[in-house]
Amino acid sequence: MTEPAIRTDAMHTGEVKHMKWWGWGVEGVGFHHEDKPGFAPFVQKAVGLDLRTAERTGRPDFSQLKVPASTAPEEFVTVLSGIVGAGNTVVDDLSRVVHTYGKSLRDLVRVRAGEIARTPDVVVYPADEAEVQRLVDAAVEADAVLIPFGGGSNIAGSLEPHPDESRVVVSLDLGHLNRVLEIDAHSGLARIQAGALGPDLEAQLNRSGWTMGHYPDSFTHSTLGGWVATRSSGMQSDKYGDIADIVKGLRVVRAGGVLVIRAVPSASTGPSVREMVVGSEGRLGVITEVTVQVHRLPEKRAIHAYFFENLDHGLAAMQEIAESDVSPSVTRISDAHETAFSLATSKESKGLQKKAQAALMAYLRRRGWNLDEVCLSFIGFEGGEAHAKRQKSLVDRIVRRHHGIGVGKGPGALYDQKKFDTPYIRDFLLDRGAAGDVSETAGPWSKLRGIHAAVYEAADRAYEMIGHKGWTMSHLSHSYHSGACLYFTFAFVFGADPLGEYDTVKRAIQQAFVDAGGTISHHHGVGLEHAPWLEEDISTQGVAIMSGLFDAADPGGNFNPRKIVV
Repeated sequence: MTEPAIRTDAMHTGEVKHMKWWGWGVEGVGFHHEDKPGFAPFVQKAVGLDLRTAERTGRPDFSQLKVPASTAPEEFVTVLSGIVGAGNTVVDDLSRVVHTYGKSLRDLVRVRAGEIARTPDVVVYPADEAEVQRLVDAAVEADAVLIPFGGGSNIAGSLEPHPDESRVVVSLDLGHLNRVLEIDAHSGLARIQAGALGPDLEAQLNRSGWTMGHYPDSFTHSTLGGWVATRSSGMQSDKYGDIADIVKGLRVVRAGGVLVIRAVPSASTGPSVREMVVGSEGRLGVITEVTVQVHRLPEKRAIHAYFFENLDHGLAAMQEIAESDVSPSVTRISDAHETAFSLATSKESKGLQKKAQAALMAYLRRRGWNLDEVCLSFIGFEGGEAHAKRQKSLVDRIVRRHHGIGVGKGPGALYDQKKFDTPYIRDFLLDRGAAGDVSETAGPWSKLRGIHAAVYEAADRAYEMIGHKGWTMSHLSHSYHSGACLYFTFAFVFGADPLGEYDTVKRAIQQAFVDAGGTISHHHGVGLEHAPWLEEDISTQGVAIMSGLFDAADPGGNFNPRKIVV
């Protein structure tokens, strides 16, 4: 018997909420280290920053910013207001600054320093797809630039207007398109509006017993449309797939009509238009609705922690898990540097917990382990009780074969609780004159160890060039049959030229990815940040085909121009 489709009737009205203009997250939330006794000594050892004496910058003063004036003609603003209403058409300075940048370190350094060369001229908030269509048609007719905006969490430069753009720039904020419209319970498909933030769409799905299972680091402040536009990957992609696997259908508003990709399980209909849209960063139109694959909420969910003697043993275990019949939801292993960081950000242990940790370290020493090389791993299991138990049993055997040991669910539960908080640490460091940023890649299993070593070497040379002590750390995540993602974090204390120093380190790491056989980005997208390496990644002919697609689909260059390829 066919199960009926479930139509949601929850309306999400009111003001669209955004992150603070000068940092990650919302006002009043931040990272604190006072209850983490290992953090300050770790930071001083890693990058030479003494948190006891470091001068802390205060909250930036918006009134001191020199915001470029809007160049939108009054008659054009009137046209937009006629479509979405005067209250949903804004030109004030704060709204335009919020929609200027994403949240990369480069973005935050510039906005805090008041380096704002170009902002959107007007921000609009459509209520539905029909209004998006009218906005798109009006903008294209006026030869304006349209930049779709979701949660504003992008770190690849995909949101900012080009500084020498002379046309009117419209930021099209999809915050009101935030509903789960329908769940096809028989097929496990859900129609969801593209502006839905991660927590909102999961809450709506969960009420009906479903989950999408997609949890990127930016989950709390990013949207479904943004995930699709940047080819996102989530922490549980081992089980649920990357967003490219999850997306089954799309609606994309273009000048004169809507591109509709029907939700079928597979098709042989020429080059995949769906795949063209996934990762297109707004260059092919405005994504308004996505049909995604959803799953019943699992009966059991647990993340277990493991220690490996060193990274070589850990990588070998992750590869064997990926090649086996095991299907965990999470496979993650931190290298020794990131393991040290994770331990330094833990709260002080007391009582029995402190004794247990001391006993564990003593046990590892007796086994002959060098504690400076120990690597912490998290592996997740979901499903029915018997299935999850069987999966863990199989993983435990693999872990033992690679000289690893299980340390229980406690660390895994803490990781699960804090997994979305890392960006706040970046802001904490930035407040104290230090850089902390990330770059990620993916490569075959045979090249992962070489990529890891090449990035460390390149970063160390870059730290020497800028004359600052630096720190690099990494973890493996998102395992596949043929390889995995390596996610790097790098940090150093700024000198006299913050962005110049940042560019030196960032360029060295990105070039090391390509030279060692990895890709320039696994899930953050291309935008402006990674575009210089695109040709080395996909070849000259690959860039030519991609450029041809964008030029043909958007001959006027109205949709987020000059992103990915110029």
